[in-house]
Amino acid sequence: MQKLTQEQLTQIVAEAQRISNKRQDELDADEVRQILQELNLPLELLEESLMQVRRQQSLQVEQRRNRWIVGGVVATIIVAITSILYFLNHQQQTLNRVSVERDRITLQVDGSDVQTVSRQSNPDLYYRVVLKDAPIGQKLSLSCEWIDPNQQIVKQNRYETQEIRTALWNTYCHYPIGTTAIPGTWTVRMRLNDRPISDASFMVQ
Repeated sequence: MQKLTQEQLTQIVAEAQRISNKRQDELDADEVRQILQELNLPLELLEESLMQVRRQQSLQVEQRRNRWIVGGVVATIIVAITSILYFLNHQQQTLNRVSVERDRITLQVDGSDVQTVSRQSNPDLYYRVVLKDAPIGQKLSLSCEWIDPNQQIVKQNRYETQEIRTALWNTYCHYPIGTTAIPGTWTVRMRLNDRPISDASFMVQ
């Protein structure tokens, strides 16, 4: 027999004691029958009682396993919900950082700035906006409201940008001013989702 260390000897003694205690706790069939007789219980109940005990033990094992499964499912759901909330919060913070570097109103996409237009000429107005801190790799949902001097929204543009490729991003919305337009000061307002990010005023004659 190979030599043992003190630690191994301690472990062997502890294991031998555990096995001895287990054997002392176990009863054979004859001992069980003797106990039943001493308690004036019919011996024919032995097999049925053993089946009930084993069934209860199996049920306890199954219940423990189900608790582990349920716990795992709940933990997975919590992690998933936490991840979704983190993503949504991060996404909202990203959108909240978007602002406007500059804006202007032109008569054509690349035209010069205008402040006054004549409705008789049926001008096509473009509200050109340069977004700042635009989220690269995403698309933005934008809208423009064209508001007449009576504070009525007469036109609303809704659109989605192309995939953002630079932090400064050019975009625009368009509205043709007809001859029936109310003269006075008009306002165009751009929104990112539902958040106003810029507006500009112009005069219609």
